[in-house]
Amino acid sequence: MAEDVVLNRWAKEYPWLGTGPVSTESCISKEVYEKEVEHIFSKVWLCVAREEELPEPGCYKLRRLDFANTSILLIRGKDHNIRAFHNTCSHRGNTVVVPEHDVEQLGKKRVFTCRFHAWSYDDRGRLIGVQEEKLFDTCFRKDENGLSEISCDVWEGFVFVNLETSPTVGLADFLSSMGTHFSGYPYNELTHNFTYRTVLNCNWKIGVDAFSEAYHVNTIHAGSFPGTFSTGLQMVKLYGDHRTAAICFNPPKDSPAVAAISQRKARGSLVGNVAGTTLPQTINDEGRDDFSFELSVFFPNWLLHVAEGIWFTHQFWPMGYDRCLWEGRYYVREPRTHSERWALEHAIVLQRNAWLEDTATMEGTFNSLLSGAKDFMLLQDEEVLVRHGYHVLEKYLNKDS
Repeated sequence: MAEDVVLNRWAKEYPWLGTGPVSTESCISKEVYEKEVEHIFSKVWLCVAREEELPEPGCYKLRRLDFANTSILLIRGKDHNIRAFHNTCSHRGNTVVVPEHDVEQLGKKRVFTCRFHAWSYDDRGRLIGVQEEKLFDTCFRKDENGLSEISCDVWEGFVFVNLETSPTVGLADFLSSMGTHFSGYPYNELTHNFTYRTVLNCNWKIGVDAFSEAYHVNTIHAGSFPGTFSTGLQMVKLYGDHRTAAICFNPPKDSPAVAAISQRKARGSLVGNVAGTTLPQTINDEGRDDFSFELSVFFPNWLLHVAEGIWFTHQFWPMGYDRCLWEGRYYVREPRTHSERWALEHAIVLQRNAWLEDTATMEGTFNSLLSGAKDFMLLQDEEVLVRHGYHVLEKYLNKDS
């Protein structure tokens, strides 16, 4: 069902985005980065976990957020609710859970005790133990000195936090129609997970942009997916701050023998026709028989991709104007047989290679832009999701004015 791309179709559908050049300043400016931290990352909802990572009371996840100079502590309480706190003791500010890994760690505790002076907290962040409490002034109250709580909410099993003291917008309203569009998919049934992460020496938006279009597929992915995805973006939908589109495929005519066997054995493939048994009606609502996966960007930094039997995410966490942490996560069903496990390993290696091809462009892009040789980027119609991202960015940065 491959088709000729209609010229300027997205510019005609979304004329308010414009068609002109887009400034490169926000990709290389320290000042813009500081504004992004203040006006965006400190105030919007950010995806930080899956519910399955905290399966029972006492389970916790420690997550570092470099842009905010903090680590957050997610805890599932005895009431089964997940709460979020700054990992900062109320006494002298030491970390309550000592980080043992660079980015995140999972564990389980009955009580969370600071190693410095043994102040302890329960699963709701309440201060329950103070060493030599009688030596503190009479005005001291344990019930007033629990962990600093962070707004936390859950959508479709994804755990979000908002660092604003009193968020002006709830998670449901923030996701709005985007949340509706991606609801109903069995995320919790596809739990076999592969995770990759690395620090990239580039601005976080350059990373997001690279995964927000398919214009590069026939060049960067000529080896991994030769001629496979060549129909352009389909079913583009802009939902407020968020954006999504469908990626469709041309089945390869001559796959290598090993790849052909793997695609037959794997229960989820981006390049195979599969029956739509798990996709909600909102995904591939046109019923295309060449549908491969939905490519989406949840503002500001989280990309969710949904396919038949597969879902995967990319996330670019800012660490400075010139550094970001990339995390790629890939989820499928648990393999039932040795052949399915083999096919899955083949599929994930292919996917990993494609991700490496993508991330290999990002630092070069950033370093070239730093030279100041180009003040703007030229976007074609199929890069509409990239253009929308900068449109939303400007809205947030210019909110006060």
